[in-house]
Amino acid sequence: MIYSHKFQRYFASFSLSVVLVADLVITQKAPPAFAQTVNSSVGNAVTFSCNDSEATIKAKNGPKVKYGNTTIYIGYQQVSSNNKNPVTIRFNNGIKAWCRTDYETTNDDGTGYGLFWDGGNVLYGVYSSTGSQTGNDFRRFAALRWLSSYGSGGGPKVAVIARLNPANGDVSYATFLSAKKSNDGKTNSLVVSNLSWNGTNLTVQATSWWSPRNIYTNSMTCSGSSPYQYTAVFTGDLKTVKSASAATCS
Repeated sequence: MIYSHKFQRYFASFSLSVVLVADLVITQKAPPAFAQTVNSSVGNAVTFSCNDSEATIKAKNGPKVKYGNTTIYIGYQQVSSNNKNPVTIRFNNGIKAWCRTDYETTNDDGTGYGLFWDGGNVLYGVYSSTGSQTGNDFRRFAALRWLSSYGSGGGPKVAVIARLNPANGDVSYATFLSAKKSNDGKTNSLVVSNLSWNGTNLTVQATSWWSPRNIYTNSMTCSGSSPYQYTAVFTGDLKTVKSASAATCS
């Protein structure tokens, strides 16, 4: 009986230890609520204003990136019946930290539809452009970058990639990214579908109409039908494309 009591006490103590250890392991595996991260988001542009609450903007289900309690949204403002201007906004714990509507204020029908953020200092925005108009647009940020302007023509929607300061939304620099018609050199449509970052280079995946550009900004030689799935790898400063590729194009 003495042995039996000791064994029972030992077994009860051992069982309690196993339960405590199991609880500890489960607790350690559960990620904290604030660790949610969305690094990259590209999608359909939505409309909102700097006066909207975060709840209102979030309900639009537009592109956004999130790190901890901070979320950055991108979209556009409908400033007239035939003109949109891009807008980008940051919230910290639901409180607006900054909102920028001054990147492009011309008659170009521009929107914002993509973001990449590493949670630190690396933030890129993707915007659209349908042509060059008089006034302030992304050309003032794109000087000496890979492609400094929309180019010739107007109407086809192209992309603008801008490096942003996450602290205040300032544009550090930008580049246009478009297709180029091989027959007349005019600008053709390109829409970004994904962004990724490896710590040094920004990889941009896009849908490009005839014809995608090579690393020197010239038209590729393509076969088959347009559009093409296109990938360009930019240096982080957007000055150089290290590689550019599209199926059936060279």
